[in-house]
Amino acid sequence: MNDEQKWVEISNDISNVAKKIKSRIDEEDLVEDLKDTFKNTIENTSQLINNIIQTVESTVTDEVIKKETKEIVSDINTELKSLISETKNKFSTQTDFISTEEE
Repeated sequence: MNDEQKWVEISNDISNVAKKIKSRIDEEDLVEDLKDTFKNTIENTSQLINNIIQTVESTVTDEVIKKETKEIVSDINTELKSLISETKNKFSTQTDFISTEEE
Protein backbone atom coordinates (compact mmCIF):
# COMPACT_ATOMS: atom_id res chain seq x y z
CA MET A 1 0.00 0.00 0.00
CA ASN A 2 1.47 3.32 -0.98
CA ASP A 3 1.50 6.45 1.17
CA GLU A 4 -1.43 8.05 -0.65
CA GLN A 5 -3.65 5.01 -0.05
CA LYS A 6 -2.65 4.97 3.63
CA TRP A 7 -3.64 8.62 3.98
CA VAL A 8 -6.97 7.98 2.24
CA GLU A 9 -7.62 5.07 4.58
CA ILE A 10 -6.67 7.16 7.62
CA SER A 11 -8.93 9.95 6.41
CA ASN A 12 -11.81 7.50 5.98
CA ASP A 13 -11.22 6.11 9.46
CA ILE A 14 -11.23 9.61 10.96
CA SER A 15 -14.41 10.41 9.07
CA ASN A 16 -16.09 7.25 10.39
CA VAL A 17 -15.06 8.01 13.96
CA ALA A 18 -16.34 11.58 13.61
CA LYS A 19 -19.69 10.26 12.37
CA LYS A 20 -19.92 7.86 15.32
CA ILE A 21 -19.10 10.64 17.77
CA LYS A 22 -21.74 12.90 16.23
CA SER A 23 -24.27 10.08 16.39
CA ARG A 24 -23.54 9.54 20.10
CA ILE A 25 -23.82 13.25 20.82
CA ASP A 26 -27.16 13.35 19.01
CA GLU A 27 -28.37 10.35 21.02
CA GLU A 28 -27.27 11.96 24.29
CA ASP A 29 -29.05 15.19 23.34
CA LEU A 30 -32.17 13.19 22.56
CA VAL A 31 -32.00 11.46 25.94
CA GLU A 32 -31.59 14.81 27.71
CA ASP A 33 -34.53 16.24 25.75
CA LEU A 34 -36.65 13.24 26.74
CA LYS A 35 -35.66 13.66 30.39
CA ASP A 36 -36.56 17.36 30.31
CA THR A 37 -39.87 16.68 28.59
CA PHE A 38 -40.71 13.93 31.06
CA LYS A 39 -39.88 16.19 34.00
CA ASN A 40 -42.01 19.02 32.57
CA THR A 41 -44.90 16.64 31.98
CA ILE A 42 -44.73 15.44 35.58
CA GLU A 43 -44.65 19.00 36.91
CA ASN A 44 -47.56 20.08 34.71
CA THR A 45 -49.62 17.04 35.69
CA SER A 46 -48.94 17.69 39.35
CA GLN A 47 -50.03 21.30 38.95
CA LEU A 48 -53.23 20.20 37.16
CA ILE A 49 -54.11 17.80 39.95
CA ASN A 50 -53.54 20.50 42.55
CA ASN A 51 -55.71 22.89 40.54
CA ILE A 52 -58.50 20.31 40.36
CA ILE A 53 -58.36 19.80 44.11
CA GLN A 54 -58.44 23.54 44.76
CA THR A 55 -61.31 24.02 42.35
CA VAL A 56 -63.31 21.26 44.00
CA GLU A 57 -62.58 22.73 47.42
CA SER A 58 -63.66 26.21 46.43
CA THR A 59 -66.65 25.49 44.18
CA VAL A 60 -68.38 22.29 45.24
CA THR A 61 -70.68 22.80 48.18
CA ASP A 62 -72.13 19.33 48.50
CA GLU A 63 -69.85 17.51 50.94
CA VAL A 64 -70.61 14.05 49.53
CA ILE A 65 -69.74 15.11 45.99
CA LYS A 66 -66.68 16.97 47.25
CA LYS A 67 -65.45 13.90 49.14
CA GLU A 68 -66.06 11.52 46.22
CA THR A 69 -64.39 13.86 43.76
CA LYS A 70 -61.35 14.24 45.99
CA GLU A 71 -61.14 10.45 46.33
CA ILE A 72 -61.26 10.04 42.55
CA VAL A 73 -58.55 12.67 42.08
CA SER A 74 -56.51 10.99 44.80
CA ASP A 75 -56.86 7.63 43.02
CA ILE A 76 -55.78 9.22 39.75
CA ASN A 77 -52.83 10.82 41.52
CA THR A 78 -51.81 7.46 43.02
CA GLU A 79 -52.00 5.74 39.62
CA LEU A 80 -49.95 8.52 38.02
CA LYS A 81 -47.31 8.25 40.73
CA SER A 82 -47.10 4.52 40.16
CA LEU A 83 -46.84 4.98 36.40
CA ILE A 84 -44.18 7.65 36.81
CA SER A 85 -42.18 5.44 39.13
CA GLU A 86 -42.34 2.52 36.69
CA THR A 87 -41.35 4.78 33.81
CA LYS A 88 -38.43 6.22 35.77
CA ASN A 89 -37.21 2.71 36.56
CA LYS A 90 -37.47 1.63 32.93
CA PHE A 91 -35.78 4.82 31.79
CA SER A 92 -32.97 4.40 34.31
CA THR A 93 -32.48 0.81 33.24
CA GLN A 94 -32.28 1.86 29.59
CA THR A 95 -29.81 4.69 30.24
CA ASP A 96 -27.68 2.37 32.41
CA PHE A 97 -27.69 -0.16 29.56
CA ILE A 98 -26.66 2.50 27.05
CA SER A 99 -23.87 3.73 29.34
CA THR A 100 -22.57 0.21 29.86
CA GLU A 101 -22.74 -0.44 26.14
CA GLU A 102 -20.66 2.70 25.43
CA GLU A 103 -17.91 1.59 27.81
